[in-house]
Amino acid sequence: MSDQDCVILLHGLARTHFSMRSMQQFLQQAGYRVANIDYPSRRLPIEELAFIAVEQGLQQCRKQSENGTIHFVTHSLGGILVRQYCHQHQLPRLGRVVMLAPPNQGTEAVDVLRKLPVFRWINGPAGLQLGTAVDDVPKRLGAVDFELGVIAGETSYNPLLSALIPGPDDGKVSVQNTRVEGMQDFITLPVNHSFIMRNKQAQHQTLHFLQHGCFEHSR
Repeated sequence: MSDQDCVILLHGLARTHFSMRSMQQFLQQAGYRVANIDYPSRRLPIEELAFIAVEQGLQQCRKQSENGTIHFVTHSLGGILVRQYCHQHQLPRLGRVVMLAPPNQGTEAVDVLRKLPVFRWINGPAGLQLGTAVDDVPKRLGAVDFELGVIAGETSYNPLLSALIPGPDDGKVSVQNTRVEGMQDFITLPVNHSFIMRNKQAQHQTLHFLQHGCFEHSR
């Protein structure tokens, strides 16, 4: 790692940058410059959010470091925004990406709940795009072509949502649906979707991947 390296943090759906504050402090203590981005996740579709959030992160990183490598650490929807942006744009200084609980293949919970007006009100247009159908955004983006590590949670505190999701899940996304073709490494942790970014083990594994390009599976 160079002392010029910068990490862009992207929070999840219906959250704010405050949800990533613990991760921000952890990475700053490890020596990284950090751009913790706030974006209007409930107001716009994924295609627009991706450009707004990633461009804002790139601008903040360039202000902090003109030549350093730019990494990403994302939670949930934030990972889809990185995939969407990279699907349309080149990132010549892109380093490594860690996605925490990303719906890389969508989630069955959206397939069922997006028909409800209250779901649309809470999650906005981006939330409606996170289903598992072939025309939903996660399935349209294809394989990743950057160095990616995925951390999936396998502890749910929401039995109602988990009943809609096949297999082990974190209360929002199945473990299987966090995977994506082209990823470099993958690990599961006994954590919940909503708070995975604050989990100390998840933070340690995030740092390990940023530094080494792999997770510390011995832990």
